[in-house]
Amino acid sequence: MTHPCDLTIAEAGEALRNGTLSAVELAQAHLERIEQRNDRLLAFIDVNPEAVLQQARAADARLTEGECDDLPMLGIPVALKDLFDVAGTATTCGSHVQAGQVATQDAVVVQRIQSAGAVLLGKVATYEFALTGPAFDQPNPPPRNPWNLDHITGGSSSGSAAAVAGGLVRCALGTDTGGSVRSPAAYCGIVGLKPTYERLSRQGVFPLSDSLDHVGPLAACVADAALCFDAFAELADAPAATQWLWKSLAGLRLGYGRDWFADDPAVDPQAVTAMDAAASQLSLLEARIEPVDLPDYDLFEAVGTVILQAEALAVHKKALGTMPERYGRAALRNLITGTVLTPEHLAAARAMQQHLSDEMDAVLHRVDALITLTTLTPAPAFAAFTDGQPVWTPMRTFPFNLTGHPVLTVPIGFSNGLPLGMQIIGKRNDEARICQIGQAFEQSTDHSVIKPNL
Repeated sequence: MTHPCDLTIAEAGEALRNGTLSAVELAQAHLERIEQRNDRLLAFIDVNPEAVLQQARAADARLTEGECDDLPMLGIPVALKDLFDVAGTATTCGSHVQAGQVATQDAVVVQRIQSAGAVLLGKVATYEFALTGPAFDQPNPPPRNPWNLDHITGGSSSGSAAAVAGGLVRCALGTDTGGSVRSPAAYCGIVGLKPTYERLSRQGVFPLSDSLDHVGPLAACVADAALCFDAFAELADAPAATQWLWKSLAGLRLGYGRDWFADDPAVDPQAVTAMDAAASQLSLLEARIEPVDLPDYDLFEAVGTVILQAEALAVHKKALGTMPERYGRAALRNLITGTVLTPEHLAAARAMQQHLSDEMDAVLHRVDALITLTTLTPAPAFAAFTDGQPVWTPMRTFPFNLTGHPVLTVPIGFSNGLPLGMQIIGKRNDEARICQIGQAFEQSTDHSVIKPNL
């Protein structure tokens, strides 16, 4: 019999609606799983069991009253990265700077979680202010990769990835400014969805870089991610992410951005092999794979770095002037780099951002979606970070924070026992298409079925 924590969101929802499982039983199963595993994974930093069970009892009451037809997340546990405001709970942002900073109102996305009837399990860890890590001078130790506890989960949605990959929750919300939903998802062998810019509200979420920040779900499978997105997003006139799940890929044109990674000296050869195999599998699913030339990746990274550092410094300038000693070493070093930038630097970067966005739109105009590698290597070991110096973790995620296009990352295999991921990039507001492609690939392989041995 499947453990309640391992049911998909759709399966758990069906069990809740037909009365074979209660929201309280589901919540209790998650609390027990957290108790059993979190001391090794270090994902959750704040769990209030009584508050969790109170929410579950309220969900059961709504289920009894029949309030469930249009609420697929009713009674479903979720978790939040510790950047989201929850009234009456501290938003620490993984930093001593924020100690005792209790939120007075809920973030907009938390309000939507409550309206949807989902059960908020608690807060999960983040790198300090979503900047850089892992670091060992933060209030909480960095989460561990469930596939190998000696390796990182990626950042900065580190706790979100560890919680989902470790089976503590099916869906956790994170933030993505340069890849912080997608790289942890890829490193931990789960699904990460960075939606189109501002499709999930950022109001009440502590900012890193206002023009690059995205809120998105990390989930155990594509359907889980799509359901969470639909429940919590401002859908407006865009199709629901679940709209084309289970649909054939026949005739879809997918541009393969192989030039972004295949000849990079940093790439793991097994990652190239896995990505080529993923493209072949999509071809077997009757999608048409077409090589495409993407805009220069290094230029994206240079432009994005200027914008991120300038905007991050603006957020922290006051605190840096009054309490610099409360920042961790890595976070402080990261923020100070923004001091060398001038308004002219930022203006030039923004102009180039628009140019690069237009170039990417032109590429996407010729195909239905793009595919490329998420990270060039699997998750590095903690041992690489012990001397306090920054460690470059090669990703291919930053461009789509600049352009705002929606991106899904899904597992495509392993290198030395650690997961690898593929990005699927869509046109603006086309979360439905990338989820269709991602789920078709997921269903045709066993990559998402294999779980870490915990």
